[in-house]
Amino acid sequence: MGEAIDTQSVVYVIDDDVGMREALKSLLGSVGLRVEVFGAASEFLGKKLPDAAVCLVVDVRLPGLSGLDFQVELTKANIDAPIIFITGHGDIAMTVKAMKAGAVEFLAKPFRDQDLLDAVKLALEKDKARRHSRKMTAGIRSLYESLTPREQQVIALVTAGLMNKQVAAEMGVSEITVKVHRGNAMRKMKAGSLADLIRMADVLGIRHSLK
Repeated sequence: MGEAIDTQSVVYVIDDDVGMREALKSLLGSVGLRVEVFGAASEFLGKKLPDAAVCLVVDVRLPGLSGLDFQVELTKANIDAPIIFITGHGDIAMTVKAMKAGAVEFLAKPFRDQDLLDAVKLALEKDKARRHSRKMTAGIRSLYESLTPREQQVIALVTAGLMNKQVAAEMGVSEITVKVHRGNAMRKMKAGSLADLIRMADVLGIRHSLK
């Protein structure tokens, strides 16, 4: 994994086998990763995650809450951390279910150290991209919320494909007023072009149904 390691990233290992937990902690720590280990899924639930990229390495067959059930509980709790499942008793159906639910990888024991390291690298990069996207969306939403209701209405109509004259007719105002609102909105949104504005509206899910 070399230079790609982010020392702020954290890998959470959940496995009821003490020997496996310690081996994984040692392996992941050897490439500069921060590692925390747990003996059961219930020990992890409720933990406050750091403001950094994270991923989970989880044994499918855990006491109490199984790995796959744990995956469901994370989704319910709106925790979108990438998961790498490991198991000594995996089967095709279990693998398919795990992957469909969003698991990054499913490794059968015994697995090569490098296979796990590669999977962890992929998972952390995926989480880093998710975090970046979330922050970008939050930034755009903050700019959008600084607009007046009229400016927001203009944005919705313009990004739906209406010309200024059509927007004016839809809103019952003059075309000059629309141009002023549109200019103010683009300035506040830091949009350099209509294409930028459309992209931002798409990120925020702004839609206006044309009659």
